[in-house]
Amino acid sequence: MATVRHRPEALELLEAQSKFTKKELQILYRGFKNPGSISFRECPSGVVNEETFKEIYSQFFPQGDSTTYAHFLFNAFDTDHNGAVSFEDFIKGLSILLRGTVQEKLNWAFNLYDINKDGFITKEEMLDIMKAIYDMMGKCTYPVLKEDAPRQHVETFFQKMDKNKDGVVTIDEFIESCQKDENIMRSMQLFENVI
Repeated sequence: MATVRHRPEALELLEAQSKFTKKELQILYRGFKNPGSISFRECPSGVVNEETFKEIYSQFFPQGDSTTYAHFLFNAFDTDHNGAVSFEDFIKGLSILLRGTVQEKLNWAFNLYDINKDGFITKEEMLDIMKAIYDMMGKCTYPVLKEDAPRQHVETFFQKMDKNKDGVVTIDEFIESCQKDENIMRSMQLFENVI
């Protein structure tokens, strides 16, 4: 399944499905496969399981516990829900995050927050994500945070986004609220020229 990733026709197909050039894809693929880098180095088959993904992600956030957030992120990249992130899965997600339209980025973010994939973000789902982010950032980064900071963040989020006050945030509410928030819109453009 994953042994043909480097073949030119597979690369051309991926170029057509993403917003990366062939050269950029070659660079990303080398990083994906390079045994010496902080990359998907333990994936000779071209796919990464969740445990390897967590190990890789933890290297980016050594000051905290990134396990839970990496789990949510893994599920967002694993679009076919087969328990593995292939190079294609990784590129398609990265393409959206780095080069996608605002609408595509917001859809991807909504999918990340919608943990059970039922089309709604609940307070419980948002709280799980917020706790995971705070854990990942570590106590050293935020020494003065109170224990209820994630819950306060969620309450603020829902006050802003749950327009009809039904206790859940739909994709439409999420997108509309994000598009009206200048800080969110600025953050959507931060990584557009990373590669």
